Amino acid sequence: MILRSVAIASVLALGLSAAPALACSCSRGDHEHGDNGASSKASSVSVPKDAQLVELAVTKEGFVPATVNVKSGKPVHLVVTRKVERTCATEIVMKDFGVKETLPLGHPVSIVVTPKGPGQYRYACGMDMIAGALRVQ
Repeated sequence: MILRSVAIASVLALGLSAAPALACSCSRGDHEHGDNGASSKASSVSVPKDAQLVELAVTKEGFVPATVNVKSGKPVHLVVTRKVERTCATEIVMKDFGVKETLPLGHPVSIVVTPKGPGQYRYACGMDMIAGALRVQ
């Protein structure tokens, strides 16, 4: 509970604009991706008021929690914090959303995505060895 409050306070103290923006390596201007009807919007991490907050940590166990349940059609605000130095998960990749973000040690990274349909959307390290999923209902 304290770690959650500290992570939220850290992100809020940064004003969210100091956190890295959602990145995409594609050349599409609208950043629509995936065959699952998923989309993400690149921005200076503007978090919609109705966004579902999901906090992820990278620990020696990998992404924690490994599976997260969210509601379809509502934005999801991921706050990802790498808490261990020795890990392959120094970035998070969400192919369905065109997300590839570096995870600096001890610094929360803010990402906003909007799953448009039910299903499972994978998140993984850059080498695709450590993974988890957003389960959209």
